Amino acid sequence: MVRAVLRIVVFELKGLFAIGQWLVRRRHGVPAGATVVTYTKAQTFMLSLMMFAMAVETVVVDLLLVALDVPAWLRFAVLIADVYGLLFGVMLAAACATRPHVITPGELRIRFGVYFDVRVPVERIAAVRTSRNYNESGMVTVKDGRLGVAVSSQTNMTVELTEPVAFVRPFGGRGEATSIRFFADEPEKVVAVLRGDRTERTAEPA
Repeated sequence: MVRAVLRIVVFELKGLFAIGQWLVRRRHGVPAGATVVTYTKAQTFMLSLMMFAMAVETVVVDLLLVALDVPAWLRFAVLIADVYGLLFGVMLAAACATRPHVITPGELRIRFGVYFDVRVPVERIAAVRTSRNYNESGMVTVKDGRLGVAVSSQTNMTVELTEPVAFVRPFGGRGEATSIRFFADEPEKVVAVLRGDRTERTAEPA
């Protein structure tokens, strides 16, 4: 329980830092020459709609509480909770924008904002393909060695591995996966880059 709370605090701090990076248009963990793979398009509309609704709700609820002459402490408590909800939405958007998936000659790094990060050595990739699924049950799911990292309940990429890779789940649980599903805005780009890298390595003289 304590570990989970500490991880949440760390997530919040990283989320605030991500807002700063977003404002100055900087990305986290993207080395020179790496291929950036974004994954925000699937959630942008829904997240924007949700934040607009929350902003309207914040104003309406505050006006209602004033009209009902509720105690000031209760009004401010509700207001703080509503403002935090808006801040969380901004942190989520900023974290996902500034922490994309990354492909380098040595690894495929799959992320979801500040909440999840798994590094896959390129030499362990046996196959990569587009594979669309619109019914993922959670942001990070694991079953029988199959890891899913979804955006708005969607994945559109599958990477099969020759041997397991280890990862840490958002609340600290550890696991291993031999197959990973995730979402990319341009899945064909991921396939082209990864297959190209693998072809080049295979063609290298012994």
